[in-house]
Amino acid sequence: MPAAWSEAERTRLRSLVRELALSVRAAVLPRLGAHSGRASGKDEAAGGDVTFDIDATAEEAVADFMAREGAGVAYFSEHRAMVTPAGAGAAWKHGTAPADEVATPAGPPAVLVVDPIDGTRPALAGLESCCVSVAAAPLREGVTMGEVELGCVAEIPSGAVFLAERGGGVVEAPRLRIARSAALERMFWTYGFRGRPARATVEVIAELIDRSSVGGGTFELGSAAFDMTRILTGQLDAYVEPGPRLVEEIPGLRREFERVGGGAVLNNSPYDLAGAWLCLVEAGATVTDAAGRPLDDRPLLGSSADFQMSVVASGSPRLHEQIVTVLDRGIERVGALAAEGRLGAAVD
Repeated sequence: MPAAWSEAERTRLRSLVRELALSVRAAVLPRLGAHSGRASGKDEAAGGDVTFDIDATAEEAVADFMAREGAGVAYFSEHRAMVTPAGAGAAWKHGTAPADEVATPAGPPAVLVVDPIDGTRPALAGLESCCVSVAAAPLREGVTMGEVELGCVAEIPSGAVFLAERGGGVVEAPRLRIARSAALERMFWTYGFRGRPARATVEVIAELIDRSSVGGGTFELGSAAFDMTRILTGQLDAYVEPGPRLVEEIPGLRREFERVGGGAVLNNSPYDLAGAWLCLVEAGATVTDAAGRPLDDRPLLGSSADFQMSVVASGSPRLHEQIVTVLDRGIERVGALAAEGRLGAAVD
């Protein structure tokens, strides 16, 4: 962990990350599957997603816990963006949403990156694939994913906790049995559709679906954190999410994402990934973007399209290599279809 954190501060932050996740879980649990949680609030999340009533419950639980237990520690959450302790100042305002300045005593120079409900839609439906994700990193301008020092994912229905510490491995998990399958045809894997244009998304992963749908299995479970931690439990071999690569590489496709997202580009932001990412890295899994590049140098604090990351996560380096190669071919197909105007009216 950073030299800026004393041993006592490290111990406090380790407990803070875990207890925050479980506190939010306790607040949300009674509302799983309740139709009242589906009401939409007036405000969007910092990244442009819809804020449901259940999201407001979760965000309030974060704020209450941090006011009670998080003295001096900053946090960045999905719906409130940056909330800083006194003295952090304007350097922490990233333009994604107004930041709250909270007057608190001095604490460890740390920021918690929080997704209060990763898998809001499964939570609204009462399904098991919803989690609270919390990560901790040094509090400084320009902090990156590679500086995440603590990662925690708590399953909301079960209360199961995954907790990892950089250099210390996965220190808590209900089960740790990474699948090492290297065959695409036998792969059990998952992907995401929320806010992504369906035709382009299916086309880029079409070969993976076709090759694995009989001898393996394909799933859309609605939560990046849940998807990624299934690799730790051995239930799944891979998680594949190419959205930001499509936006970056295919001319005109950003407008299709904005059309589906109601004006916003909705892909995975750092708060979706940071907690589970560290758990997988510490367990020896392979995690890159959809072009095979590490995520370490990506900015940690932000929600807009500039901060979003594509992801491929897998338990087997050989399987990972094959997935990225197939995605390369898929990107080429999407590019050709987009150039012909066959992926939607908004594509050039």
